[in-house]
Amino acid sequence: MNPTHHTSLNWGILGPGKIARSFARDLALVAGNRLLAVGSRSADKAAEFALEFHVPRTYATYEALLADPELDIVYIATPHDSHEYWSLRAMEAGKHVLCEKPAAVNAVQLARMTSCARERGVFFMEALWSRFNPSIMEVIRRVSSGDIGTIQYIHADFSIYRDPPADHRLVNPHLAGGALLDLGIYPVFLAVSLLGTPEDIRASAQLHPSGVDAQTVATLHYKEAVVQLMCGIRSQSDMRARIYGTGGSFFLEPVWHETQSYTWLNLADGSSTHYPRPTLGKGYSYEIMECMSCVRAGLQESPLWSWENSRAVISILDEIRRQTGVIYPFEKP
Repeated sequence: MNPTHHTSLNWGILGPGKIARSFARDLALVAGNRLLAVGSRSADKAAEFALEFHVPRTYATYEALLADPELDIVYIATPHDSHEYWSLRAMEAGKHVLCEKPAAVNAVQLARMTSCARERGVFFMEALWSRFNPSIMEVIRRVSSGDIGTIQYIHADFSIYRDPPADHRLVNPHLAGGALLDLGIYPVFLAVSLLGTPEDIRASAQLHPSGVDAQTVATLHYKEAVVQLMCGIRSQSDMRARIYGTGGSFFLEPVWHETQSYTWLNLADGSSTHYPRPTLGKGYSYEIMECMSCVRAGLQESPLWSWENSRAVISILDEIRRQTGVIYPFEKP
C-alpha cells in the first residue's frame, strides 16, 4: 500500500445516521483529518448533515461519494446488512475503509472484505472504537504485563432497555438486527483482546418476535479462564466490566465500552487504585488517529485491531448465533 503524503486525510462518510454524527464530532477534534464529503440516499439528509458539520461536498448517492477522486478514506456507517457491500465498493474504488462494527455479519463476508483489501492494496479496519479507549488500552497492556497475574474470570455485559418499533433496524432481521451484533460484540471483543479464541462456547438467547435475539448470554471457556457475557435490549445492566486474576482485578467503570476510568485492585497489599482516563470527545477520536497513523505508514491493517482480531470476534458471534438459532433471511440457502 502506498502511504498518503498530503497534509490532511480526506474522509467521506457513507450513511449519515446517528453514529455518523458522533463520529463527525470527534473527527473535528483530530488534527490532520478533514471531513470532505458525505453521501446519503437522500439529498435532503446529506444536505442537513453537511450543514451541521460544515462538510463541503454532498452526494445524493453512495456511488457518487465513492467516485470522488479526492477522498482518501471512507467511514461506512450504514446498517449491518450492507457493510460488506459498501466496503467492497469503496475498496474497489481505491479508497481506504473504516467500517462500523460489526464490519461483517458473518465470517464468510469478512473473508471477502479482507481479501479485497489485500488485492486492492488499501487499508481496512473494523471500527471497534473501544479497542483504542485509553482505559481499555491501558488495562490490556497491564494484563499482558502480568499486573493481575493469570486471568481466571471475566464478566462483561452490555444491556440497554429498548422497545423499538417492529421496523427498527435493531429488531429487523433483514438489517441483521438483534442485541448480539449491536451490543454483544463489545463483551466478545474484550474477551478476544485479553484471552484470544476460546476452546468452547455455550450460549442461549431469548428471541424477539422478529426472530433476532432480544437477550443473549454466553460462556466462553479457555484453558485457565471462564468468560461470562450478556447483552440485551430488555433491561438495563450496570455495564461495568470485571477482569479477575490470580493477583488482582481490573474494573472498567460504566459505561465500560466508552469508559473514562478504571480501577485496579491489588491482592498483594489489598489496595484499590482508581485511574481517571478521560477521552478526547466521545472517544471515536482514537480510532481516527489509528487510521491516520496506519494510512500514513502504508499499512493495510492495524496492529492493534487486526483482520485476525476481527475474524476471531465474528467467528465467536457466528457460533453464538448458530447455537441460539438466529439466522438472517439473506443467509438462508
